[in-house]
Amino acid sequence: MSRIGKKPIIVPGNCKVAVNPTTREVAITGPKGDTLKVTYRPEISVSWNEKDRQIVCSTDMAKLEEGNRRAFWGTTRANINNCIKGVTDGYSEKLEVIGVGYSVKVAGKNLDLKLGYANTISLPIPQGVKVDIATEGGIFVTVSGADRQRVGEFAAAIRSKRKPEPYNGKGIKYIIETIIRKQGKATGA
Repeated sequence: MSRIGKKPIIVPGNCKVAVNPTTREVAITGPKGDTLKVTYRPEISVSWNEKDRQIVCSTDMAKLEEGNRRAFWGTTRANINNCIKGVTDGYSEKLEVIGVGYSVKVAGKNLDLKLGYANTISLPIPQGVKVDIATEGGIFVTVSGADRQRVGEFAAAIRSKRKPEPYNGKGIKYIIETIIRKQGKATGA
C-alpha cells in the first residue's frame, strides 16, 4: 500500500471542497478567496466526507501492482494536500540577487531584471503569483502565491536568467542555497 496515499487529508473549517467524480476534479476554495483545482487519474477515486472534514484517496487494492497505480495514489493525495495548504497559508520562495549594478523591479505585470547583460530581461508574472522586492542589505525577491507549482516555476525561471557562479558568487540564488566558492587561478612565479 501507498503510505502517503492511505492517509486521510484533514480539511480546515475555513476551506470549501467540491469533488466532481465525472470530470475527476477536486476544487478547493480558501478563506482568502483563492480557488485551486486538481484533476486526478482514473485509477484513483477521491471521496469527500463533509461530517469528518476529510478527503480520502483510494484505489482498487486488487489492481495495486498494475502499472504506476501506487505512485498515482500517493501523488494525487500529495497534490490535494498541497492545494489545501496553498489556499490557507500560501507558498513563497525567497531569492537573493548578488552583483554590482544588478537590479530588479516590478513594472506592471512584468518583472524587469538588469543582470549585467546589454538588455533588460522582462519576465511576465503569472496569474496568482505575487512578487515583492526588498533592498535592505542586498536585493531580495520574494515570490509568493497559493499554487505551489506556479510559485516554484517562476522562482526557477528568475534564477535561470543568471545562475550564481562559483568564483565571485555573482548571480541569483535561493536564500537557502549555499554557493561553494572556488579559488581563482594563481599567477605563476
